[in-house]
Amino acid sequence: MDAVQQAPVNPPGKVAQVREFYDAVVAEMKKVTWPSKPELIKATRMIVIVSMVLGVVIGLLDWMLQKILVDGVAALAR
Repeated sequence: MDAVQQAPVNPPGKVAQVREFYDAVVAEMKKVTWPSKPELIKATRMIVIVSMVLGVVIGLLDWMLQKILVDGVAALAR
């Protein structure tokens, strides 16, 4: 009987792994449902407005606590 030589199976190299990963990323990105331009604009406006409101609220809380804790305690110490 003739012995058939088979090439040893080597694990894929770094380039092959990177290519496989890239192909998987491209396949997943095709599954994504991207927002329309009006949806994107609406979401961006909402985020900006909420960020500004939270900034004002946190600033007011900081100011009030400073008046109460720093100035109030200093007035009691006099």
